Amino acid sequence: MDTTIALILLQDGILNGAIYALLGLALVLVFLVTRVIFIPQGEFVTFGALTLAFVVNGRMPGTVILLLIAGALVFLLELLSAWRSRSLAGMPRKFLVNIVIPVAVYFAAPAIVSSQLPLWVAVLFSLAVVIPLGPMVYRLVYQPIAEASVLVLLITSVAVHFALTGLGLVFFGPEGWRTPPFMEGEISLGAVSWSAQTFFVMGACVLLILALWGFFGKTLYGRALRATAVNRRGARLVGISTNMSGSLTFTLAAAIGALSGMLIAPVTTIYYDTGFLIGLKGFVAAIFGGLISYPATLFGALFLGVLEAFSSFWASAYKEVIVFTMVIPVLLWRSFGSKHVDDEE
Repeated sequence: MDTTIALILLQDGILNGAIYALLGLALVLVFLVTRVIFIPQGEFVTFGALTLAFVVNGRMPGTVILLLIAGALVFLLELLSAWRSRSLAGMPRKFLVNIVIPVAVYFAAPAIVSSQLPLWVAVLFSLAVVIPLGPMVYRLVYQPIAEASVLVLLITSVAVHFALTGLGLVFFGPEGWRTPPFMEGEISLGAVSWSAQTFFVMGACVLLILALWGFFGKTLYGRALRATAVNRRGARLVGISTNMSGSLTFTLAAAIGALSGMLIAPVTTIYYDTGFLIGLKGFVAAIFGGLISYPATLFGALFLGVLEAFSSFWASAYKEVIVFTMVIPVLLWRSFGSKHVDDEE
């Protein structure tokens, strides 16, 4: 291996590591706030990438139908809850979010799909389709069992993963798709030419991480999520709704997943089940941080990306094994200094 090959592999590693970092941060966020190990995070990567691919290729994405179905189910659940509590407070807003907006997206979809609009318009439309699915999944699946044990929540996440993977096959089919790059061209740095798409992905990841930092540090809702992550019971005692925190957390996770899928779709062929493997690598990065540390997760993601790139050169048949085997020494190292902590402590 010469310097040129090493720099090319480093470029691929940093690109993959940036995506794993976003997914790892989303997994840490969801776990801290809701205690859910969000295995279906990868499915939002797939849904975001394939929705954009269908839109730019002039085809109706199946997630538009999924959004209608999920919205109707959530609204029926809210109606049942309102009937039991004999209170209609908040129902107009819930009707707007779960019925009006999905219906508006459904009727706007043919015009968006059939028009040769700029790529950024297709990206915004795809985000508008996929992101609302996050809080809807939380309301339908996780909110009713929010006080269950971590093990029950994990088993539920596995079930949701299989359900969303099956829906992905139904709505998108078994074919693989790619999307146009966000930026064309090459940028020469020394002996290696880096693609402009690589810099775009890294820049987008940095901006998104900074936006998350500003959200958690400077906004009221961000501080509410931080308080819920520190102590769920204490957050409830001071008037912070854990249901609101969970819904907002899943919205952020869906947004990060969908955007990550759109960033990698120009460089990787995306299938209906591709997101699981990508999300699993984000989970490995989150394990580096013990599912509590954002900086350690970021470091672990970049390390995994570089390790995967160099493993694909030296032992391509075993690169996945090498990446996932890294979980073992990390867990062993953390087990030596860990102690049992109850959920609410």
